[in-house]
Amino acid sequence: MRYLVTGATGYIGGRLAPRLLGRGPEPDLVPDPDGGPVEVRCLVRNPDKLRDVPWAADAEIVQGDLLDPDSVRAACADVDVVYFLVHSLSEAGFAATDRRAALIMAEAAREAGVKRIIYLGGLHPDDDPADLSAHLASRAEVGETLLRSGVPTAVLQAAVILGSGSASFEMLRHLTERLPVMVTPRWVHNKIQPIAVRDVLRYLIRAAELPPEVNRTFDIGGPEVLTYLEMMQRYAAVAGLKRRRVLPVPVLSPSLSAHWINVVTPVPGSIATPLIESLVHEVVCTEDDIKTYVPDPPGGLIGYDHAVELALARVTEGAVETRWSGADVEDVPSDPLPSDPEWAGGSVYLDEREQACTAPPEDLWVVVKGIGGEHGWYSFPLAWSVRGWMDRLVGGVGLSRGRRDPDDLHTGDALDWWRVERIDEPTAADGETGLLRLRAEMKVPGRAWLEMGVRPEGTGSLYHQRAVFIPHGLPGYLYWWAVAPFHGIVFGGMVRNITRTAEREAGTAPSSGKTGRQAARDAA
Repeated sequence: MRYLVTGATGYIGGRLAPRLLGRGPEPDLVPDPDGGPVEVRCLVRNPDKLRDVPWAADAEIVQGDLLDPDSVRAACADVDVVYFLVHSLSEAGFAATDRRAALIMAEAAREAGVKRIIYLGGLHPDDDPADLSAHLASRAEVGETLLRSGVPTAVLQAAVILGSGSASFEMLRHLTERLPVMVTPRWVHNKIQPIAVRDVLRYLIRAAELPPEVNRTFDIGGPEVLTYLEMMQRYAAVAGLKRRRVLPVPVLSPSLSAHWINVVTPVPGSIATPLIESLVHEVVCTEDDIKTYVPDPPGGLIGYDHAVELALARVTEGAVETRWSGADVEDVPSDPLPSDPEWAGGSVYLDEREQACTAPPEDLWVVVKGIGGEHGWYSFPLAWSVRGWMDRLVGGVGLSRGRRDPDDLHTGDALDWWRVERIDEPTAADGETGLLRLRAEMKVPGRAWLEMGVRPEGTGSLYHQRAVFIPHGLPGYLYWWAVAPFHGIVFGGMVRNITRTAEREAGTAPSSGKTGRQAARDAA
């Protein structure tokens, strides 16, 4: 079975491609009626966007443009199923662009003898197309164009897709997290039938098994119908936020709403505007014929609350490293992927610094591993003390716990107001690379980590430091921006003084007559 995935650098395509390759949690889900190998070809304009994606080495990545008939014809050659998963939402004149791309694909697929086209469109009411928003009207037009291609086509129509990276979900996430009090227009009371991204992917994969005579649209949605307001309130409940207060306004146009969302959220206005304009429609499934061909999984479709939990799971479970290090999260479609836009995945604030050090890695690691307690934090001691006192005043642990051992650390150890979440001792096998990750246990409106890494570089080493903060509600955002001006002093001082201490103790820097730790504390 040969698949062509267009839009592999996008939200859905980037999650579908690895599953077609059997890289997902349900490898048996991929249809292979001929019993032969599964091959996946991805047509992309910029292959560099897939450079760091773990599954790309298993796929055939071809460069081309959906507006170029020659490259589309070449991509469709010897293909059984085409997934058309593109939408030029952020571009001016997106309707004309998508119309032309659909016409080119329809002709190329027909000429190549493609057995099926599968398109993910937008759920919309059965109104006159002239009454639909530009976004939904364009989605409907593309679907009709592909249905008339002469190639059996399945158009799956979905409303809000729930998962980190989905533009609609990110807009909902940021509005709810950042606005404890909201002025809302009338459209927040319109009904929506959202669907979890896992269920969308399941429908897309199984649609390749549809009988050849099936050429039609299918409505797909989750098990619940909610208003946008209910979706925000239930998101807040799942995320552990206080119930949002809503001030209804009788007149607030979609364009004004989009401008406000562009200010409050990181979702670009070019994307937010057409999405908001589409929310004036109620988008609820009018049929569930897809279940005739694709029955629900044994546990049923994923409900709204659980879908939100899945989108937040990496933070909730404490496995935040897979969120902000670009690790392989292909088995969890609700998570962000490296190919997702920068505004996907919720707010994660970073302070990242590194410094070359003339000391060998093993000597730098000794300093890193000995941080905290009586050795201190190598920068601005007064600031650390004041923050510790403030934490104690509000019931936190402050700096009173110190450390169990002045020189040794283990996973789970308390370290002042931190907890050792991960410690990788450097070994000769990994080239003397070490990693220490601390999770904050101070009172703070969010979750915080401090990571310190050591690796060889030339005759010395490289020290890498990263502070990570995931805000919780509006207080979390305010907290980060309140302390951000001090990061240069605190975190910058740590980098300089940790490396200087290692150099002095290793004898690779001029001696001041003091020990490395004494000199670093004096410098701080």
